[in-house]
Amino acid sequence: MDAAAVDRPPLRSLLFVPGNRTDWLSKARAAGADAAILDLEDAVPAAGKLAARAQVADAVVQAATEPAGQTGRMALFVRVNPLDGWAGAEELRAVVRPGLAGIVLPKVRSAQDVRLADRLLGWCEQEQGLPPGRVALVPLLETARGLREAYDIARSAPRIAYLGALTAPGGDVERAVGYRWSPEGTETLALRSRVLLDARAAGVPRPVSGLWTRITDLPGLRSFAGQNRSLGYEGMMAIHPSHVPVINEVFSPGPDELARCAELIAAVEAAQREGTGAVAFRGEMVDEAMAATARLVLERHEALVRAAEELPPSAP
Repeated sequence: MDAAAVDRPPLRSLLFVPGNRTDWLSKARAAGADAAILDLEDAVPAAGKLAARAQVADAVVQAATEPAGQTGRMALFVRVNPLDGWAGAEELRAVVRPGLAGIVLPKVRSAQDVRLADRLLGWCEQEQGLPPGRVALVPLLETARGLREAYDIARSAPRIAYLGALTAPGGDVERAVGYRWSPEGTETLALRSRVLLDARAAGVPRPVSGLWTRITDLPGLRSFAGQNRSLGYEGMMAIHPSHVPVINEVFSPGPDELARCAELIAAVEAAQREGTGAVAFRGEMVDEAMAATARLVLERHEALVRAAEELPPSAP
């Protein structure tokens, strides 16, 4: 199995869970998160990292045997510590188990960081009897250099399926770049747009964004998530279960959008059967380019449904 051939499901919401509180995974599942990220980096104090690593490894093993719930099986990722020396390799070896969807790699500075992680993951997969490329890799662009080299990073390993920049207030990116965060996000709009373009140009199928740290400001979250969706991101990382339903709604096509797409496709195909390339539709001129975009929306909706129901991809 080649990493590029692995079917990576769309993930609307990826909820961080402290690695030393794996019992909170039930909260992530109850909130409807598409994925949980067990965090061994910032969420765990230095003195507790080894114990948290063991907790996380146990949780990953358990996830492989759990039956799917009413909304499907929640994908499980682990954010490891930066891969500095053998300690980083040992951490990967401890958590790569059947049941692990992917590794979130923090503080990525260059494509070299990703290639090292890719090789280490390959060895871990072989040791665990997993197909090559099964474990996805999610580089976090949290340094100025990493943001500058987003395109090279995004294309440095075929197992990269989800990538983005986390522009949380007071976080690593703000410190690295030097902007002043605002709820409107104007100071990071260019940055987020550029990372999105680099990810798409490199062929990353599921770019994701984040974060919103104001726990009770759900209208602000909805606005920020909507802005990222409008830019072209397909999901968002989150830090609180209450954010998950809002994020899932924003990053899911609604009934009106789905109906419009289906009608637009039908109108264009009817025109094509009559030998016409363009046709008037709801006061606009549309053609095959618009129909192709509409098909993409419907395909993403179908992928979300499959992920929830754990159905295999449709045959070509």
